[in-house]
Amino acid sequence: MLKRVFKLTLGFLSLLFVLFLFGIIITWAPDKTVAELQPKWAPLPSVFVDTMGMKVHLRDEGPRTDPNPIVLIHGTASSLHTWDGWVEELKSTRRVVRFDLPGFGLTGPSPNGDYSMDLYVKFVISILDKLEIKHAVIAGNSLGGNITWFTALNHPKYFEKLILVDASGYHFQSTSVPIGFRIARIPLLRNLVSNVLPRFIISSSVKNTYGDPSKVTETQIDRYYDLTLREGNRKALVQRFQQMTPGMHEDKIRELHIPTLILWGGKDRLIPPEYAEKFHEDIQGSKLVVFENLGHIPQEESPKETLQVFQEFMK
Repeated sequence: MLKRVFKLTLGFLSLLFVLFLFGIIITWAPDKTVAELQPKWAPLPSVFVDTMGMKVHLRDEGPRTDPNPIVLIHGTASSLHTWDGWVEELKSTRRVVRFDLPGFGLTGPSPNGDYSMDLYVKFVISILDKLEIKHAVIAGNSLGGNITWFTALNHPKYFEKLILVDASGYHFQSTSVPIGFRIARIPLLRNLVSNVLPRFIISSSVKNTYGDPSKVTETQIDRYYDLTLREGNRKALVQRFQQMTPGMHEDKIRELHIPTLILWGGKDRLIPPEYAEKFHEDIQGSKLVVFENLGHIPQEESPKETLQVFQEFMK
């Protein structure tokens, strides 16, 4: 009897091991090179600009005569593509600049592994200097929003207006965190996904940031998945979470004295709308608009609705 139980147990464990190996095989996801990803995700007008030891994926569109170009900065694990809807409308009359931040998109890792806020500020200014932009309107979503306001605070002469879209900056409490972000914070699991990355993790993470998950398309999931696999990006995401402490500069937000528009998704569960109210309270004279049915990436989820408010603010 004991031998039979032992054999059944051993057989069950063997089956589990085989299923585990099969799962590893079918979800095996090694890094992809920029050369592999570029044809699909960086066709013209994309270019690659050398700065700070990186080849930065950048798009500079619209009339060069625009005296105040619009600079758009994406969030964590995203890319310049998150602003496609805005740029499609803006580029006929405005110069619009966007780029992949260090650690994300096709730009890839920072050469020295630095993902501090100071590094990002220096990076943004280096891009503007490279493009000979002395005055601009700057907008950012999530992490990009934090970079945006901190850059404007430290280099106020560069910027005419500030737009914060579900921006980080305070020590916030999420009501729901995308599974991909949670994995990046757990040592055992983050080491596993350096070579194994089931597509459903990316799908779930993107849908978690939308007010209406049904709006997320397969093409969007493909983009987030492919760019996560850009060589070095998974390690960079882990390093960024290790290096950045939410709210470490929040006492400086009150020092901002620049016309500011705050856009927020009413269904944002990563950085809930209460933090939009904090920005509005701390930035004197700011304007706040909450989109009740949108999530953490409102400019991607509903470009037309959010852009209309932005354009009214720009008049």
